[in-house]
Amino acid sequence: MNIIPYIFSTIIILNVLLALAIIFLERRDASSTWAWLMVLLFIPVAGFFLYLVFGRRLSHKEIFIWDKKSRLGLLTAVQDQLRAIKDRSLRVQHEDIVQYEDLIYMHLKNNDALLTQDNEVEVFTDGQKKFHALLEDIEGATDHVHLLYYIVRDDQLGERLAEVLIRKAQEDVEVKLLYDDMGSRSLSRKFIKKIEEAGGMVESFFPPLIPKLNMKINYRNHRKLAIIDGEIGYIGGFNIGDEYLGFNKRFGYWRDTHLRVKGGAVHNMQTRFILDWNQASRKDIHYHERYYQSEGQGDVAMQIVSSGPDSEWEQIKHGYIKMILSAKDYIYIQTPYFIPDDSLLDALRIAVLSGVDVRIMIPKMPDHPFVYWATFSNIGDMLNAGATVYVYQKGFLHAKSIVVDGNIASVGTANIDVRSFRLNFEVNAFLYHPDIAHELADRFHEDIIDSTELTYKLYKKRSLWIRFKEAIARLLSPIL
Repeated sequence: MNIIPYIFSTIIILNVLLALAIIFLERRDASSTWAWLMVLLFIPVAGFFLYLVFGRRLSHKEIFIWDKKSRLGLLTAVQDQLRAIKDRSLRVQHEDIVQYEDLIYMHLKNNDALLTQDNEVEVFTDGQKKFHALLEDIEGATDHVHLLYYIVRDDQLGERLAEVLIRKAQEDVEVKLLYDDMGSRSLSRKFIKKIEEAGGMVESFFPPLIPKLNMKINYRNHRKLAIIDGEIGYIGGFNIGDEYLGFNKRFGYWRDTHLRVKGGAVHNMQTRFILDWNQASRKDIHYHERYYQSEGQGDVAMQIVSSGPDSEWEQIKHGYIKMILSAKDYIYIQTPYFIPDDSLLDALRIAVLSGVDVRIMIPKMPDHPFVYWATFSNIGDMLNAGATVYVYQKGFLHAKSIVVDGNIASVGTANIDVRSFRLNFEVNAFLYHPDIAHELADRFHEDIIDSTELTYKLYKKRSLWIRFKEAIARLLSPIL
């Protein structure tokens, strides 16, 4: 008796049932549903197990819990600002902010992103300068050092950081280091142990319950935050590793964007860190005034906005879209990946077709080839619409920044891709200040010198093989 036809029929029936299960589980998102059905078509049955690991949604229950005292104070301040915007009585340092009250309101209403207007901001685009400043600030810490990074490597930069953290812990400074379990999967136990033995605390975000089997591997804490004594905060794209100093021969010079902040925005960065820490650790941080010491002498208005798969709204993406639709003059975007969903792609198309000068800068080399092919597929749409695209040649471009009309900007951890919008835990600073916006625009113009323009004519000359790879990558882009 030939059993092969029966096995074949069983696989087909099982695949159909699994496809129906995916359709039911992914019913809110048609593009993601089709992408997973493609996986199931090409990898029968096994594709469903890939879905369980990489596609399963997080539980909708709240995973970040904050104690009542601090939560009450935050919500009271948020409600006060919401009322002020509604009543047209919000006091602003610069009148230019008023035209973006709808964006500010959206972040307040849906993300509890308090607007602070007393911030001093320093922009870093070079890893050597950023880490020199960070390590110097940590050296000067007297109360606490809170660090959250997606990637922490046990290399030269990692060792320099560990030495400083160990020294501060031995001085009875509270040291807490939180890293993403997937992003820092190569981090050695020895590295962690020596910080803990000195009195510091180290935790990983979403570690596996069973070693080497992490069912939450697809949900990554991509945030990068550093808070020193509650007075100084860092936010942006640099992780902890030698490549971010330009020491990796494959990537060469590493171009990123990071902010050093003093002022009320540090309070919001601190709260974000504490929420993430309390999710990861059994030893919660409880509210204390010493964590909120920052008193800014500046005039930069900012909101610290978070998003993640636990959120009902894709808050950072929505912020990007509001910025784009507000543009009258120009939009400058720097991103290592350009894989927007239809809503953001449409917003950019509308801006271009409305006469807005849309410029997008991407790196010349991929750090993830499949994602890079999807990027070039989407870039073609923007070129066709009339956008200007630059390919950064000096090294690797990892910056995640948007500047609009020399008035507002966003710098943080979120890339222009579906993963950042839906799957990763991200955090961005939205800045309402012409000086900072112009500085970031100037950095963009400086980077043009180290870039080549990708024209639509050049783009059309791609080989059939490259176009095929781009087409497949684009089909699967909702789940990359």
